[in-house]
Amino acid sequence: MPAITASMVAELRAKTDAPMMECKKALTEAEGDLNKAEELLRVKLGSKASKAASRVTAEGIVVAHINGTTGALMELNCETDFVSKNDDFLAFGKTLAELVATQAPADVAALSALEINGATVEATRTALIGKIGENIAIRRFKRFSGDSKLVSYLHGTRIGVVVEYTGDDVAAKDVAMHVAAMKPVALTSADVPADLIEKERNVAAGKAAEDAKTAEAAGKAPQSAEIVAKRVEGSVQKFLKEVSLFNQTFVKNDKQTVEQMLKAASTSIKGFTMYIVGEGIEKKTDDFAAEVAAQVAAAKGQ
Repeated sequence: MPAITASMVAELRAKTDAPMMECKKALTEAEGDLNKAEELLRVKLGSKASKAASRVTAEGIVVAHINGTTGALMELNCETDFVSKNDDFLAFGKTLAELVATQAPADVAALSALEINGATVEATRTALIGKIGENIAIRRFKRFSGDSKLVSYLHGTRIGVVVEYTGDDVAAKDVAMHVAAMKPVALTSADVPADLIEKERNVAAGKAAEDAKTAEAAGKAPQSAEIVAKRVEGSVQKFLKEVSLFNQTFVKNDKQTVEQMLKAASTSIKGFTMYIVGEGIEKKTDDFAAEVAAQVAAAKGQ
């Protein structure tokens, strides 16, 4: 069998973008035949994808696509920040966002069944996993259509915002940037989810109880139930103002709320959507020192 040289491995890697060791294994199996090795690698892409499917994808990108009053915002995940900068990965995300906007799939499964250059999105995703060597997951998307105008703001590739509005384009763009910076959870206080309000109320009540214990230990008279209730409600109202877009202080002018800025610009915000890469995904943290120590201990035990 001919020797497998570094130049042969490099040539196969250039053609397939597969990991170096995978290229060497394929060339060895193909007995140095470059074309056969390439075929072997392409056959192995599916198995590599299935092995990668269990790995956590907490990195990635947020992509926006807008065409008139139709648009899309989506999150595409991978395992490492390094891959999130890969050109093929970035291009795949851009294509998916455009597909969502133009084809209006109902969910990720429907999107996965659509076609890109003669292959399904799912087949393309699987092939990309094999090429890059990391798990890739289409996490979520939202499609926008209707009478409202749309504007997007991307903070790098990790935070994406789409705002639905009528009125001034500059004011709407400023709001999109404000949302990315201040991360409101709703347009108004009335729109804040009930579970978040209840969580904040519990926190405020717990703090009031701790303060009461501290006061008692210091020999001070306890506050009445009515005063405690007012303190708790005051904390909740403060929270609602902090997390509702219209009540927040505008980032470009601390003398105005967002609502006041919009009124001055004769602009109305119908809604906003913000995606943050990996939000809510539990990331795996590796203790490198512990891993090395474990390997050394295992080696000594052999």
